[in-house]
Amino acid sequence: MKSPQESQPGGTKPAVWSTEGDINLAPERQDWVNSQISVDTARLLERDAAVFLHQSLSTPCMNVLEQAHGTTLTDAQQREYLDFHGNNVHHVGFGHPHVVQAIKTQLDELSFCTRRYTNEVAVRFAEKLISFAPAPLKRVLFAPSGAASIGMALKVARLVTGRYKTISMWDAFHGATLDAISVGGEEQFRKGVGPLLPGAQHVPPCEPSACPFKCAGACNLSCADYVGYLLEREGDVAAVVCETVRCSPSVPPLDYWKKIRAACDRHGALLIMDEIPIGLGRTGRFFAFEHFGIVPDIVVLGKALGGGIMPLGAMIASEKLNCLAESSIGHFTHEKNPVSCAAGLATLEVIESEGLVERARSMGEYAWGKLDALREKHPLAKGARGVGLLLGLELNGFPERGLSATTAASQAMYECLKRGLNFKVSRGNILTLTPPLTISQSEMDRAIDIVEQSLMAIESQPGPTSP
Repeated sequence: MKSPQESQPGGTKPAVWSTEGDINLAPERQDWVNSQISVDTARLLERDAAVFLHQSLSTPCMNVLEQAHGTTLTDAQQREYLDFHGNNVHHVGFGHPHVVQAIKTQLDELSFCTRRYTNEVAVRFAEKLISFAPAPLKRVLFAPSGAASIGMALKVARLVTGRYKTISMWDAFHGATLDAISVGGEEQFRKGVGPLLPGAQHVPPCEPSACPFKCAGACNLSCADYVGYLLEREGDVAAVVCETVRCSPSVPPLDYWKKIRAACDRHGALLIMDEIPIGLGRTGRFFAFEHFGIVPDIVVLGKALGGGIMPLGAMIASEKLNCLAESSIGHFTHEKNPVSCAAGLATLEVIESEGLVERARSMGEYAWGKLDALREKHPLAKGARGVGLLLGLELNGFPERGLSATTAASQAMYECLKRGLNFKVSRGNILTLTPPLTISQSEMDRAIDIVEQSLMAIESQPGPTSP
């Protein structure tokens, strides 16, 4: 597993700093709507904006979709886009026939399971999911979303330890619910909300580009040592809650989680790893924590677990945590929804039968090499980062032209959209590329060609002092 090339985003910090994606207030968004959207599409966007509550990163929206199949989105104007975003739900591609058929079959057999009852497909799904997990991760609960599963994990940590404090990372994202943003560290979701969960403490992430420990580009694990220091100093922390690999993407050194795992063990805190977007094989291992030679007490999954169709999350816990029979941990109406579980089971079957974990590893290595080669040819390209099919291309700016790295990334995203490639921007200047694990080599080549064409288009723009 390669370590990322970390860098400080160039240019001035944007008015709204977001590590989760581009905001819908940027001028590039309006330029896209003005130049690329038809009258009929604009009318539907206006209807959407008239009924949905407006929020950054969502409504008002930028376009209208009509189809999603395999690796491709089709908009209302019949333009196709390779989807290298997909909110990370599309590990097996959109509308995989095995998942679709499983859902249709289940709808005809049993469409709902009321509380206090179980059903065969829910049991089979749970058995299949924990078969991928190393010991002692052998107990599972399902929920309607990843964020809800984070909430369950926090409740388990409080109930088991008798403590309420948590340690998590600044800039992390664990979901948009109040408990999830409390342990999350993204300003976009936390600002102006008011008091969050008590005891939610934050530490710097392993991010050399913004490291307060002055690692100077080569992490010396002071950030991991600080987590241990805080656990010792507080003495009563229930859990460390973290993203195993951040979706920026940002991959910590191999010994980072070993240090934190050992510190949690010393001080009686649980280690909760959020793999909602990156689990199920995206990093080239079924669980991302497998890269680091440790096992958490709880791992949380979501997004792709429902096959890109059904909303579904899961918490897989250590056997030792099966001690809360008198508490209601999840108690969600759709905890064992048979249709969702049928989708989840079919998704796992596809991942296994089509060898998608190994495909993510090999295709990721291929794509990494092609992306990293762009820095030799293009001054805007700083270098590739990531692991498996969690990839990023970090951009420079052109200060002499008054072009910041964040503006360059925003322009690149919309230039790529014009050419048929959809992705999101992270940390202001990183083109974050997360294709389906079913991606073909020819589709990957096409996507990287589009990225290069877009960089060329930006680099060829005249500067403000040009004639």
